[in-house]
Amino acid sequence: MKKGVIIQASARSNGNTSKIVNAIKSKTQFDVIDLSQKEINHFDYEFKNKNDDFNLLFKNIAKKYDIILFATPIYWYTMSGMLKVFLDRISDFLFHEKEFGRLLRGKQMGIVSCGSDATVFEGFEMPFVQSANYLGMDYLGHLHTWIENDDIPGNVNSLIDEYVTNKILIKG
Repeated sequence: MKKGVIIQASARSNGNTSKIVNAIKSKTQFDVIDLSQKEINHFDYEFKNKNDDFNLLFKNIAKKYDIILFATPIYWYTMSGMLKVFLDRISDFLFHEKEFGRLLRGKQMGIVSCGSDATVFEGFEMPFVQSANYLGMDYLGHLHTWIENDDIPGNVNSLIDEYVTNKILIKG
């Protein structure tokens, strides 16, 4: 199996999204990067942020992993701001040090969301599909999950199993 990483982009390191991340990690043995433990500033056209955690983190991800899963809670009907900032910062490597940006070509990207219920609003997935296309990545699809009574419900566990089996293990 290819080497993978789950990039957790939640304001809470041990919240509902982390429960889903841990379930996926147990099935895939993927590494986990918790963005809430990193200092990643907003994209800046003058690249004043080059000394925060993003550059080294992104270079490591681009060199080390074949599969990148982004895990985000749904905040205000979309991805977390933390994940949006991370995705925006990939632009650093489209302007400078392009060789690292090009390392994403041919890699695989998937999205895992965690909401308060089974509802996902139209358009949620579009930024990920278009980003994967633009970066030359193979999009593995979207897995939407939720927590009930502080636990992963059986039907969500089935969705996780199906996603891991059909998207990661077969394609990966």
